[in-house]
Amino acid sequence: MWKIVRQIGRAGMPTEAPPFAPAQADAAAAVAGIQQQLLDILGQALAIRAVDAGSCNGCELEIHALNNPYYNLEGLGIKFVASPRHADLLLVTGPVTRNMEEALLRTYDAMPEPRLVVAVGDCGACGGIFGESYATRGGVAKVLPVDFTVPGCPPPPLEIMRGILAAVRRRK
Repeated sequence: MWKIVRQIGRAGMPTEAPPFAPAQADAAAAVAGIQQQLLDILGQALAIRAVDAGSCNGCELEIHALNNPYYNLEGLGIKFVASPRHADLLLVTGPVTRNMEEALLRTYDAMPEPRLVVAVGDCGACGGIFGESYATRGGVAKVLPVDFTVPGCPPPPLEIMRGILAAVRRRK
């Protein structure tokens, strides 16, 4: 073990600082702008209930990225909640499978007015590669009234934030 420790001491830090990327600076500025617009419109917290209606989990990974320190939605008062009774916005991913249709309707009915619905991803928009079949109803709009659709397979977190902002603007 001491041999390895000495080798680490001799080698030092073999990495270098990452290069500055202007695209990252532009993305950070866009994120900050969207966050500020959301707070200006809402003036308070926004509670989001995310429902996977039958997706491949690609969109969920991007939604989970919204909670990391880079996007920091929770630091702004925009949080994900476990109960639809506390939610202002319903974020639905995937094509609506026949098994999840009733659960999605119950979730929507449990939300207080005014309700916002954002369909995320190509599957949420039109059924995507799954389409409409014996197992799926297709896009979310065939089951619920959708306020905004975020296209992409999967859409990046910045686009999901823009979709949430567009839905909130439309309602306000």
